[in-house]
Amino acid sequence: MALFSLASQPSSLFSIDRRGHRLPAVSPGAAAASFPVRPPHAYASRRFPPLTIARSSLSSSDAPEPDSSPANITDEWGEKAGPEAEAEASSYSKLSDSDPPRGDDEWGGAGGVEEVAGVNGTPSAQGEAAAAAAVEEEVDKVGDLKRALVDTVYGTDFGFRSGQEVRAEVLELVNQLEAANPTPAPVDAAGLLDGNWVLVYTASSELLPLLAAGSLPLLKVEKISQSVDTSNLTIVNSTTLSSPFATLSFSASAAFEIRSPSRIQVEFKEGTFQPPEIKPTIDLPESVNLFGQNINLMPVQQSISPLQEAVASLSRAISGQPPLKLPIPGERTRSWLLITYLDKDMRISRGDGGLFVLVKEGSPLLN
Repeated sequence: MALFSLASQPSSLFSIDRRGHRLPAVSPGAAAASFPVRPPHAYASRRFPPLTIARSSLSSSDAPEPDSSPANITDEWGEKAGPEAEAEASSYSKLSDSDPPRGDDEWGGAGGVEEVAGVNGTPSAQGEAAAAAAVEEEVDKVGDLKRALVDTVYGTDFGFRSGQEVRAEVLELVNQLEAANPTPAPVDAAGLLDGNWVLVYTASSELLPLLAAGSLPLLKVEKISQSVDTSNLTIVNSTTLSSPFATLSFSASAAFEIRSPSRIQVEFKEGTFQPPEIKPTIDLPESVNLFGQNINLMPVQQSISPLQEAVASLSRAISGQPPLKLPIPGERTRSWLLITYLDKDMRISRGDGGLFVLVKEGSPLLN
């Protein structure tokens, strides 16, 4: 190890080596005799052992062949992640085709083949009971709506005397029934559509003159009905007026074409006037209200009593006459009708003339 002196004079008391250690100063001759000079690696070996790299003396032909077996690799959890582990995991994921999975599902309920069959196949008993209960509840709700509608229009003379509040309530009930219509194709449901239907409410402007005539004293609109025959594609609208003297009936027949499962196009052909039915007895009310005036009819009733026999003879003579048929002229003989609700008891229709609510003849709703 090379030494260096702090001073250039040979009489220096000591010297310092490269590590900062003080060394006693000696003369050149004594140094050669007492302190042998060691090579640099001798000092280094005291603290840092020498690193020896040995080269293999084996030739390439004598080197051992690499191990072809896959190394065992572990994941961060210490589990085997090699091919053996994958093969072991795949063996657990394979299920036998002859033994389908059975037992509990992830929610703890009974699963397996039986449950799948219950969902995709025949409904379970609980499902059928729930469905039946829902249908029954819907039927009850619709029945309440129909009864409420009939009760609301009662006493309004087919809607002619209904106020704004009643009309709003009727419209609300109609909208709810239309939303719950059980017959999506009413025109195709001949068993429900065919028959005689009695009008209970209308907002048709075309019937206003007739309804206004029924509000006159001694005259009343007894009945307005519609007969539908889908086999012959015909409709007959009938009206009956009643008075103390006679009953008048007339009708209008029409043919219709089916335009959609819920819409028909109607064309009126002719009108028919039945001979008046003269009542055998004249039964006048005690009084009538005419333009705000109360008129007593008792004197009139007493004066026409001797004419009862003549009126009965006239009734028998007229009753045998054939009806009078007349073609219906004009450009307004065609109209359309949209059936928005239909069941065995009620029918709701909308047309270019307005809204019509009808009840099947013989239905309990008319009682």
